[in-house]
Formats: sequence, structure tokens, C-alpha cells
Amino acid sequence: MKTLNAEEAAEFLHLNVKRVQSMAREGKLPAARVGRKWLFRREELERLLGSADHDGATVTLTISARNRLRGTVAQLNVDGLMAEVIMRIGEQELVSVITRSSAVRLGLKVGDEVVAVIKSTEIMIGKEGVE
Repeated sequence: MKTLNAEEAAEFLHLNVKRVQSMAREGKLPAARVGRKWLFRREELERLLGSADHDGATVTLTISARNRLRGTVAQLNVDGLMAEVIMRIGEQELVSVITRSSAVRLGLKVGDEVVAVIKSTEIMIGKEGVE
């Protein structure tokens, strides 16, 4: 069983330390106070996030989208709250704009193998030379 202090829990949850402490004080996060410090069980935080089952085992997520393209992160531009991810898929590039926190949570870096999941209600097809 791994125990996290407030700073480690904040990093794990991608929140500010003060916010984590406040949520623990309000009973919104499972925590124990020892002296002046808050302690958090990692498995309880994972369960809260839905990334572990009741036995603490890691849970994988299966999604319905079938349009998945495997590629490599060719370029990563992080600015402010957003991140632009440029993927190389064969000879083509695919650009996706995601939140900065998602890029950090995924630990994205250039050269990483990733999967683009495309879910759309409309796809347009074009052909050059046809009016």
C-alpha cells in the first residue's frame, strides 16, 4: 500500500496542493490527518478516479470507437492551457489539440507511440480535379 503526502497527491491528481488539502478537509478526498500533515492512500485515489477496481488492480478501458490510427508523436507544442500534438502516421501527419493537463497526464513526448481515436458524425471526402 503506497501512501502519498499532500504534494504527491496533488501531483497525482493534477491539482494545486492547497486545493487537495481543502478537499481532504471537506471530506471530498479520502485522507487521514497525522499531526499537521495529510496522508492519502494511492489505491483510494485511483479508485476515486476510476483507474482501479475494488481490489486495487489496474483497470483497462475499452471504447466503442473503431477508428484508431497508430502513430508516433512527431512534434508537441505546449502553450498555456492547450497542447498541439502532431502525430506521424506513415507518410501523413495528424494534428490534435488537447488540454495541457491531458498531455502532462499522458506523459507525452516526441517519439512516443500513440493512438489517435477518431469519433465523428461527419467525414468529408475530397478528390482533386473534380468540380
